[in-house]
Amino acid sequence: MILDAQPDMAVVGEAADGAEAVARAAESRPDVVLMDVRMPVLDGVAATRRIRAELPGVRVLVLTMFDLDEHVYDALRAGAGGFLLKDIRRDELADAVRVVARGDALLAPAVTRRLVEDLVRRPGHGVAPLLAARLDGLTEREAETLRLVARGLSNAEIAAALVVSEYTVKTHVSRVLAKLGLRDRVQAVVFAYESGLVAPGDP
Repeated sequence: MILDAQPDMAVVGEAADGAEAVARAAESRPDVVLMDVRMPVLDGVAATRRIRAELPGVRVLVLTMFDLDEHVYDALRAGAGGFLLKDIRRDELADAVRVVARGDALLAPAVTRRLVEDLVRRPGHGVAPLLAARLDGLTEREAETLRLVARGLSNAEIAAALVVSEYTVKTHVSRVLAKLGLRDRVQAVVFAYESGLVAPGDP
């Protein structure tokens, strides 16, 4: 009801479980799928993974709570384009869908940064030498752009910090993703932490 009430949106399908969500997405090819994590038959993480693999043009926005951390980390790697808390306000929900529909990742610091920082504190998720070595292919400006992306800054905020245009920032971000073989900004954030480029608690 919230999304259908928006003048620039239309809900083209609903699903009761993950398997149905995958099938409905294949039928209607929506711009965005709003995915719950906990669902019967096929959970939201597995459904996200299948949708992103089979329908790369469809973006997935995951509904989560902080007590579902383990599932959220799996969803990050499955290709989710962003996360929303279930107590999100109506206007925030609509805005989040628009962000993801534009092809941007939803990197609200209150959600993504906390999740990723907790992820790299866990055993087995420290600095990975193989990942760190891949950073050598970035220029100094590209590496700095990646640091700022990992902090949750928007393109406009990065442009202001680096004193360059937003177009230049977009170019840097695109090159970073291409050089590191990453799908989107969410994966870039995970990479930045797991490679050690950014450490939890850094100012």
